[in-house]
Amino acid sequence: MTLDGTNTWVLAEPGADAVVVVDPGPLDESHLRAVRAEVGERRVAATLLTHGHADHSEGARRFAELTGSEVRALDPAFRLGAEGLSGGEVVEADGLELRVLATPGHTSDSLSFWIPADGAVLTGDTVLGRGTTMVAYPDGRLGDYLDSLRELRALASEHGVGTVLPGHGPVLNDALHVVEFYLAHRASRLAQVETAVEAGHRTPAEVVAHVYADVDRALWPAAELSVRAQLDYLAEHGLI
Repeated sequence: MTLDGTNTWVLAEPGADAVVVVDPGPLDESHLRAVRAEVGERRVAATLLTHGHADHSEGARRFAELTGSEVRALDPAFRLGAEGLSGGEVVEADGLELRVLATPGHTSDSLSFWIPADGAVLTGDTVLGRGTTMVAYPDGRLGDYLDSLRELRALASEHGVGTVLPGHGPVLNDALHVVEFYLAHRASRLAQVETAVEAGHRTPAEVVAHVYADVDRALWPAAELSVRAQLDYLAEHGLI
């Protein structure tokens, strides 16, 4: 589910005395201390969360203890001594500028962070470094997710964003291609789900077994969440 583990990003302008840390990750002491060591003598101006799933957020409280930083997130449940985050906001730290993008869909509280100076965007679980992500229904909604992908596509095509810094997996260097692939993949899966329902596969489990037959069964529980989101989307649009 987490590919090679959760990516924690330490962001700073060259020579700056302050950093921003995105997604401290799970409550893993060795990992958190490794991030602390990477920060070094610099100040952690803010710790930001792309969303509240435990593999991104569980270590935030302990990391705050290690660094004295505040934790900022869209969901109030994950904030520590700080104001929330919202789409359109700009986070600044010693010359570093991050623009906050509301990108719900994977979860309702999913955020992405655009670094204009580098033409890069941190996507959390909205876009992964390998494979595709799930829509974590019922909190995640397919319609929201498609809108978020379209926003990221516009960011790539209109603002020159070329690099994806994902929550899991390797860095991707062709953001527009990746997001277009995600949109095409979602459209293909949605059509497959619709066809499966028309063929008589009614329950989410039946649809998963039919549509995701070529996918490792270990991923079927996650696939079922996405299928539930797709069935809900199709029903909302009167297609099933």
